Amino acid sequence: MVQELLRKHSSVRKYKDYTLTKEEVSELVETAQHAASSHFVQAYSVIWVSDEQKKAELGRLSKNPTQFETAGAALLLCADFHRLQVAGKLQQTDIVIDTTENVLVGAVDVALFAQNLVIAAEAKGFGICYIGGVRNEPAAISQLFELPTGVFPLFAITLGIPDQQNEVKPRLPVTAVLHENNYNSAKYEVLLPEYDQTMEDYYKSRGSNQKTANWTKSMAEFLETPRRPHMAEFLASKGFTLK
Repeated sequence: MVQELLRKHSSVRKYKDYTLTKEEVSELVETAQHAASSHFVQAYSVIWVSDEQKKAELGRLSKNPTQFETAGAALLLCADFHRLQVAGKLQQTDIVIDTTENVLVGAVDVALFAQNLVIAAEAKGFGICYIGGVRNEPAAISQLFELPTGVFPLFAITLGIPDQQNEVKPRLPVTAVLHENNYNSAKYEVLLPEYDQTMEDYYKSRGSNQKTANWTKSMAEFLETPRRPHMAEFLASKGFTLK
């Protein structure tokens, strides 16, 4: 049953007219907190954006306004080392947050927490969409939500009762991502062209927004230039110079 739920995931970008209650949001967050955490640092915080003006501004800054308009709830997911700094001070200790390892720990903690939340939400019949566009304007978003030094936004999640649901995209074949004992790069010469054909067939036959595209071409176009180069300067402004 759990496997079936996980394999049915697809992003939802239009929701029915239903607003999640504080109790529903709190229950999802509490469930998400039971995700694994490196050394139990629990380096995450969530901003529940219930203010309609702030929600609209978050949508504008992330360049995804329509995905917030109908959402039953909007959450901003942040890596949080400020709380750990406060914990250190309670023990008369100044903790060091300015390391590459801490940025990785924070990102992983947030991702594990978020996926727990998503699974719990989908198990209740809600749909969700991750909004990585938050990193388009992280400084402005940090100011909007008064995020202190040591806290930086990673992505948002919109959720609600689906009004429109996308079809499930075919994933890479298991043989492309599963390696035994050693990493095997040679197999990609065969597997990736086969996967391109799978994706071309999917895009041509899906119920809406048909197009001609394949995976390797999409990835080449997406990654041929650096993405969000402002992030290094932004992270430094938050106390992380990646030492």
